Amino acid sequence: MVHELTRTEARRIAVRAQLLDANRPDDLLEVIRHLTFFQLDPTDAIAPNAHLVAWSRLGSSYTRAELDTALEQRKLVELHALIRPAEDMKLYRSRMAEWAAGSDTLLDWQQHRNGWVMANDACRRDILERLAASGPLPSRELPDTCAEPWKSTGWTNNKNVTQMLTLMTSRGEVAIAGRQRRERLWDLASRVYPDEPAVPVEEALRTRNQRRLHSLGIARAKTQQAPVESWDVGEAGEPAVVDGVKGEWRVDPAYLGGSFKGRAALLSPFDRLSHDRKRTTELFEFEYILEMYKPAAKRRWGYFALPILYGDRLVGKLDATTDKKAGVLKVNAIHQDVEFTKTMSAAIFREIEDLARWLELDLAS
Repeated sequence: MVHELTRTEARRIAVRAQLLDANRPDDLLEVIRHLTFFQLDPTDAIAPNAHLVAWSRLGSSYTRAELDTALEQRKLVELHALIRPAEDMKLYRSRMAEWAAGSDTLLDWQQHRNGWVMANDACRRDILERLAASGPLPSRELPDTCAEPWKSTGWTNNKNVTQMLTLMTSRGEVAIAGRQRRERLWDLASRVYPDEPAVPVEEALRTRNQRRLHSLGIARAKTQQAPVESWDVGEAGEPAVVDGVKGEWRVDPAYLGGSFKGRAALLSPFDRLSHDRKRTTELFEFEYILEMYKPAAKRRWGYFALPILYGDRLVGKLDATTDKKAGVLKVNAIHQDVEFTKTMSAAIFREIEDLARWLELDLAS
């Protein structure tokens, strides 16, 4: 059967799936296992994305040390700028083995990059030998013995070692073992990932689609391609249509029915509730663009404006910045997409106060 949903029902499914309703979780690992990953981004206008996503779910009881400790203990691992539960690596290693074998299942661009690795196989082997003897190491301490340089019109041109490490990660040969400040430390993948049997590729893809849908609640079977991690969910879940929105969706039946109680939340610009801007427009009727790359004069909402969730609606944007020297969280503006009631304003202001408390900053406006 095809489930017929109103926009309100679809939004509530999405909010519950992203752990942003009133039933707040209280365990970091529980959150990341459910969401499947935290995206890493170096922007620290308020807080780095991974920490901001964790705070949005857990509140000010969450500390950055929790995430750092879980990474140090290898309960979590980093793969292509995404922090994942370590046990999930078994869902990726079969695909990595296909990269390493040069399987004909690889796309043309993947085959091309694999060809570059093979053209520089001596460099690849030098890196593996150095890591085996002395890892973990930063990329600057690894040898560049590439015979054929990496060619690009962008910043990666001739960045042979970093490109080799990225592709060796895709091949399951090396992995990020930790960080010194923001600098990545590399080691053999066998020392970083759990020693568990890899799940066969097709089964792994089905499982990843199912888990992705469970974390999103409702999604398209097919949508635009996203770097690293897909936004679509294939045939996971059950078909659904949303009143007033064209096309078919996939919904996780676990979220159908039941009561909903929402809350106020401040979201990272990279938050998975609103990461797919087309989905956000269709379900939440909410316009958002990250404006940090725009000239200041052309920004409508601010350098790193946080989407504001209230109940099942995205209702505005918070333009705030931190001044760590002065010890303040400065609220530059609150942009209301809908007129805030007194109840809404009070709940949203409590979240802003909680954000300042978590950052250990005074609130200023």
